[in-house]
Amino acid sequence: MSNTVNSTILQKSIKSDQLADIIGKLTLSKKAENVLSIDVRKVSSSADYFIICSAETGIQVNAIVNAVRKGTPTKPWHVEGLNNQNWVLLDYIDVVLHVFKTQTREFYSLEKLWADAPTVKITDEPQKHSQSPSN
Repeated sequence: MSNTVNSTILQKSIKSDQLADIIGKLTLSKKAENVLSIDVRKVSSSADYFIICSAETGIQVNAIVNAVRKGTPTKPWHVEGLNNQNWVLLDYIDVVLHVFKTQTREFYSLEKLWADAPTVKITDEPQKHSQSPSN
């Protein structure tokens, strides 16, 4: 079997919400800031969840990306932005991680594009997870 097929089979063995949770926690392990999980299942067919987070430096962006790549049960299907480290995308098919430098995130405001989707702020403390109302 090809690597893409193997990755897809492994990817389907873990539910997208579980993978999103794992990825969110891994970003926090490297002190990612303002980590959001956006449930785009009802507004997009491209993925189930987008995880968005920020980092102050390119070194921190790289640390977050490396922690996620090493800590997830499957390899990402596609990776973009590793060279410039302003916005790195890890595509796990059903879950897409966006790791931004803070200024780049503010400029693109990706979460505003998906404002109609339910959004959960991921924190280190489970009791502080909060869901924003969906319009």
